[in-house]
Amino acid sequence: MLRIALKNIALWATCLLSMTAGATIVSDWNNTALAEVRVAKFGPPIVARALAIAHTCMYDAWATYDQYALGAVVGGSMRRPAIERTDANKAKAISFAAYHCLLNLFPGGSTRLGNAMQAHGYDPLDVSTDVTTPQGIGNVVASAVIDSRRHDGSNQYGDLASGAYSDYTGYAPVNSPMAFCQPQTVGPCPPNVADPYRWQPLISSSGVTQTFIGPHWERVTPFALQSASQYDATTPPPNYSQGPANYQADVNQMVTISGGLTMQQKVTVEYWADGPASELPPGHWGLFAQFVSQRDGNSIDKDAKMFFAMHNASFDASIVAWHLKRKYDGVRPITAVRYLKQGKTIFAWGGPGRPNQSIAGEKWSPYNPGSNLTPSFPGYISGHSTFSAASAEVLRKFTCSDNFGFSTVIPANFGRVEAGVPPSPMTLSYATFSAAAAEAGQSRLLGGIHFADDNTVGQNLGKQIGDQAWNKAQFLFHGGRD
Repeated sequence: MLRIALKNIALWATCLLSMTAGATIVSDWNNTALAEVRVAKFGPPIVARALAIAHTCMYDAWATYDQYALGAVVGGSMRRPAIERTDANKAKAISFAAYHCLLNLFPGGSTRLGNAMQAHGYDPLDVSTDVTTPQGIGNVVASAVIDSRRHDGSNQYGDLASGAYSDYTGYAPVNSPMAFCQPQTVGPCPPNVADPYRWQPLISSSGVTQTFIGPHWERVTPFALQSASQYDATTPPPNYSQGPANYQADVNQMVTISGGLTMQQKVTVEYWADGPASELPPGHWGLFAQFVSQRDGNSIDKDAKMFFAMHNASFDASIVAWHLKRKYDGVRPITAVRYLKQGKTIFAWGGPGRPNQSIAGEKWSPYNPGSNLTPSFPGYISGHSTFSAASAEVLRKFTCSDNFGFSTVIPANFGRVEAGVPPSPMTLSYATFSAAAAEAGQSRLLGGIHFADDNTVGQNLGKQIGDQAWNKAQFLFHGGRD
């Protein structure tokens, strides 16, 4: 108990230390990484891993200039003397590490990444491995981190199955693909459901058939988890799988939400959608961390630790969430509602540009932007909820408070589902990290993407995952001491 008390006192004292103003090199490189995420259009678990690796490279490079901290990969093997522990050296080492790791993760971004290095005043062609210099530290650390992740089960290099990050476990959906259909579609849209409890791939508006993104992700080496299945014993099966009455209740709730969609709710769905060409949910919390860094005037030291801990928590969240997605192969609302309400008239959202109205049950549609009506992987549990709760937990722990104070103005006609959403600028505000995480999960119910317990279970697990990742990060920050 004394050790825990002393640790908490030390954490509280750390939170009160004076901070410098302005964006740090870590925050800048996070922004650069998110720009690559938007271009690459990887799936959420792949993005979570990429951001965790990038910030592990930055953290390990920084740790060599700290008195106590251990690198996650290199440990304390390259620790530099006190006279070299300047912000200039830290920034240079971090930049070289970030550049080479991002180049490995996003090879298509070589020109943009090189330009980012030059904008910071560094030569991207400097490949020195002299660990008495900051560029040598950064280059050596990047190589070590990249090597440590080469065979981590992600199939980044396509050496387990053809294609980067492709499945090598033989997953195949039970249900045949569902043809594209919306409430305004002319003609019949008969459901083709072999198993109403299992995920069904969709055919997009452009005729592309979905494939499960990351069915092998449970095999990826985590950061702090004991295993992908660590929380299985305390995680209930999906509500809808526990009897016909539960299935009916979940479907009825989806229809009720759809039939009552308000403008505020539509804006909430659009803001949190984070689909292809966005930062995706793990990157969305990277933007939030950038805000916290600016809000608190973080130093390089603080940001090296904060982004590292948060993005690794998000990475572990991806492994647990995608393990459960694979384990249960859970049905999405679009399949369940159309299956159960086929041949019936229901009151729901009427489709883009149409009011809530009576529609054919088999044409029910989520309020979701993009050519795919729902994401390309099973439902249970919600990735948004798990990523958000894990990230929020780390930011709460790091800042010693749940206070967030973030607001964003959603411009008129921001919506991608239909025009006029919102009709005039609308402000979304989140007083706390908890509120932001809760709304991220709730947005998926409003959009018809997830059932209620996809969210609640994801939120609960995310918090536990974030806490576990924070504890490991603290262990490293304190030089391997609890």
